[in-house]
Amino acid sequence: MLGAAVLLFAGVYTARDMDVDVFPDLTAPTVVVMTDAHGMAAEEVERLVTFPIETAVNGATDVRRVRSNSAQGISFVWIEFDWGTDIFKARQIVSEKLVTLAGQMPVGVGQPTMAPQSSVMGEVMFVGLQADSTNMMDLRTLAEWNVKPVLLATGGVSQVTIIGGDYKQYKILVNPRLMDLYNVSLDELASVCAGMSENSTGGVVREYGNEYVVRGMARTSDLDELGRSLIKLKDGQPVYMEDVAELKIDAAVKMGYASQNGKPAVILSVSKQPNTNTLKLTERISGNLEALSKTLPPDVVLDSHIFRQADFIETAVDNVKDSLLEGGVFVIVILFLFLGSFRTTIISLLAIPLSLLGAVLVLKAFGLTINTMSLGGMAIAIGSLVDDAIIDVENVFKRLRQNRQLPAAERVTPWKVVFEASKEIRSSIFNATLIIMVAFIPLFFLSGMEGRMLKPLGIAYIVSLFMSLIVAMTLTPLLCRLLLTGDKYLTRKNKENWLTRKMNHYYERSLLTVFRWKKVVLGAAFALLIVSVILLAGMGRSFLPEFNEGALTIAAVSQPGISLDESNQLGKLIEQELLSIPEVQSTARRTGRGELDEHSQSTNSAEIEVKFNLDKRSSEVFMADVRDKLSHIPGIAATVGQPIGHRIDHMLSGTRANIAIKLFGTDLTELYRLGTQIQQNIADIDGLVDVNVEQQVEVPQIQIKARRTMLAQYGISIDEFTHFVDLALGGEKLADIYEGQQSYDLILRFNPDYTDTMEGLKSALIDTGAGGKVPLEQVAEIVSVSGPNRISREDVQRKLVISANVSERDLRSAVADIKQAIAEHISLPEGYRIEYGGQFESEARASRTLATATVLAILIIFLLLYQEFKNLKLAGIILLNLPMALIGGVFAIYVTSGIISIPAIIGFITLFGIATRNGILLVSRFQQMEEQGMKLGDILIRGSVDRLNPILMTALTAALALIPLALRGHAPGNEIQSPMAKVILGGLLSSTLLNIYLVPVIYQLLHRFGLLKQNDDAKN
Repeated sequence: MLGAAVLLFAGVYTARDMDVDVFPDLTAPTVVVMTDAHGMAAEEVERLVTFPIETAVNGATDVRRVRSNSAQGISFVWIEFDWGTDIFKARQIVSEKLVTLAGQMPVGVGQPTMAPQSSVMGEVMFVGLQADSTNMMDLRTLAEWNVKPVLLATGGVSQVTIIGGDYKQYKILVNPRLMDLYNVSLDELASVCAGMSENSTGGVVREYGNEYVVRGMARTSDLDELGRSLIKLKDGQPVYMEDVAELKIDAAVKMGYASQNGKPAVILSVSKQPNTNTLKLTERISGNLEALSKTLPPDVVLDSHIFRQADFIETAVDNVKDSLLEGGVFVIVILFLFLGSFRTTIISLLAIPLSLLGAVLVLKAFGLTINTMSLGGMAIAIGSLVDDAIIDVENVFKRLRQNRQLPAAERVTPWKVVFEASKEIRSSIFNATLIIMVAFIPLFFLSGMEGRMLKPLGIAYIVSLFMSLIVAMTLTPLLCRLLLTGDKYLTRKNKENWLTRKMNHYYERSLLTVFRWKKVVLGAAFALLIVSVILLAGMGRSFLPEFNEGALTIAAVSQPGISLDESNQLGKLIEQELLSIPEVQSTARRTGRGELDEHSQSTNSAEIEVKFNLDKRSSEVFMADVRDKLSHIPGIAATVGQPIGHRIDHMLSGTRANIAIKLFGTDLTELYRLGTQIQQNIADIDGLVDVNVEQQVEVPQIQIKARRTMLAQYGISIDEFTHFVDLALGGEKLADIYEGQQSYDLILRFNPDYTDTMEGLKSALIDTGAGGKVPLEQVAEIVSVSGPNRISREDVQRKLVISANVSERDLRSAVADIKQAIAEHISLPEGYRIEYGGQFESEARASRTLATATVLAILIIFLLLYQEFKNLKLAGIILLNLPMALIGGVFAIYVTSGIISIPAIIGFITLFGIATRNGILLVSRFQQMEEQGMKLGDILIRGSVDRLNPILMTALTAALALIPLALRGHAPGNEIQSPMAKVILGGLLSSTLLNIYLVPVIYQLLHRFGLLKQNDDAKN
């Protein structure tokens, strides 16, 4: 009793402080390496930046995959490690590899930098800023210097990425004609810019006992002051910066746009550190932002509800909790109906809180969180948690009543009755519970993301069940002795309740009928089994059920080569179409990418977060309407997903879709041609939506090719030539300008008015070795060509991805149709190959693992049954419950979704363990009665009736407790547990019904044919 009280107190205290999340930590150990390759084309970035980094990290310890993306001016390399690798170890490995690249990067390329420790699954919140009168530059500055520091100062935040608005810069835009007039070289300008706003120190001066710090004050943010910086003296006259250049505060070259509900905005993406409680972090962030919003200009609106992972977590966890509580109500009702006593009901029910709180303590010890998976494991187990206690209480109560009905001289003490009654069924409940726990073994063989997701469910289920066994073997007999042995109570409860009497009566009559028609019954059961196997073989396969998050993530891609401004206009059109849909509440769009944003979005890409609320129309109709609206926007290819589902897809394959067809080869043009062919051949496959080809195509380029002979003639080195192209045409940061605590880049470049056309480039003046200037076209060939916009690679090979989602169809058959279409219509050249990734890959791997492990689990169950009964035939009789359970499970899936997912497979595995319990109860009772020398006919009838009550109670509590999960599969948080609940619910109903009739029949037939001899149990 004291131990139970301590367990209750410790469990409640621990549960209050445990982290809560939507899923277990699904973050794959991934390190992102970003390298700024200013001005480089994608091919040069691939060859000079990406490839050396890939080569350095490829093959490193525990690395399972290396992906990369090379685009204009930027390189991203994703190094993915084996699941279970410590992220700090992974970062250390990558850091050591990057050290070997020191000094190997081309001139002008930044050092490879590891992104902050986070992942796409770690994005917890988007924060939007909008204003009426505040301009976009001031709004972006507020985001950079007011909002971002507050977010980063919040414990648990690892990274904040900003997109949208105008990024403030100080610019010196040089007039090349005035440079020629004043004979000013680009190097002279660069030298002046580098030191035009710097302070200096003159040491200290000591006078009259005081010490004074001497400072040279030249730093300024005043444009007029900066403009009066001396460049040189010409003919004795000073030449100032303002004489040859325009100095201005202007927006940096845009990399991306952001909008909210179709209006310009600045959006901040907030990522959390690993092992951080999302709910507590969101609460802290919200509190900090609320305090910050009071200090912002009155017209600035700060919105932190664009996307909040916490909203889905709270809804999902609450839904699972509700299902758990509702399942508990079903358990209470069943117990009271069958036991007919508040005392016996309370004794049995005590197993639930003690078992669940014990599971919470174990989860905490394992470093796990409370999430929809661990709660789901408890919700699925809740009906089974009382089973051991029910069997014990029911048997004890029955034996106490029987003892009470004996003559006073023949009665034994209540304590002895309780002890003997508990001992009578102890071996059966121990082995039955052990078998159910063994049935969960296959789940722990899962690896990868599916293992990370589902193992906590198994841990919660097994620990809860084990705790219930401990309670049933310790606390339950003690409470029975204290609460059920009183003379007055036993006198009042000396008979079974009316429901038990009625059921026993009708069951005995029906059992006699079944014995008369045993061939028909066996034939019908066999026919049902054949039908269920046929249905099972024809069912579709999928990885995970579709989530219902109440939000969409839409990735839209327009034609490569399109300008960012044009891409932004298309994004506005997409938002307008989405906002015209009645269910859509809000939209938030990001076009392009933010500075050092690891998502590597191109200028022709947009990502839109859509919040919606279904009212009159179903989810299927709403999604069809969304896709129809998007299909009417010319020039875009859209992929529709949900925020967390979209991030899971991205983590699995690097692609934001269910299916990723990876085409590997060397020539980018040939890859795109083949990819387009594949898209055309699979686009009409039934159930495929959002079929898109990765946009790796040729886009317009202007190439400035050095004429080495002419460069030498004018005394210009190759380094000077490339430096001119970088600095004069591309622009370069040369210093920082400070406004109080805020710093801004000082950029030097030619005024775009003189270089934004082909003729302007040709006439741009480059400094010669003799101190003169010549037009660029005299030392270089300037031509218009085309080149790749981006290059994707995986494991040091170029690749192109054709992606697709699946709607209203199972995943496996859709992939089978894709493979068939590609085999029939696509001929791959030598050196080209196809791989399939995404959820299909994970489903296939998990199915193989579970199939192998399930065979092992069934073998272990059989050995445990043999250990219990010391008889192969009796163990075989009990295992007949497995195909009987399969019947109900298959029919339950067939009439609901018709698709076998990984959670459904786990449901079948769980079901096989639970279904053996009732067979053990029945056969063990038959064996006990044989040992007492009873006749076979009496054994079968009396033994079956004797065990009917505990069998029905355990089956109904386990099954009906799952009704809330089974019926509310659409509710957020229940999506994964619902298929499991449906399988277990249907399987328990069929196995229980067939068990109470088929086991006695088969037991009789084995005796009749001499395969089982009476009293051959332990002797055999």
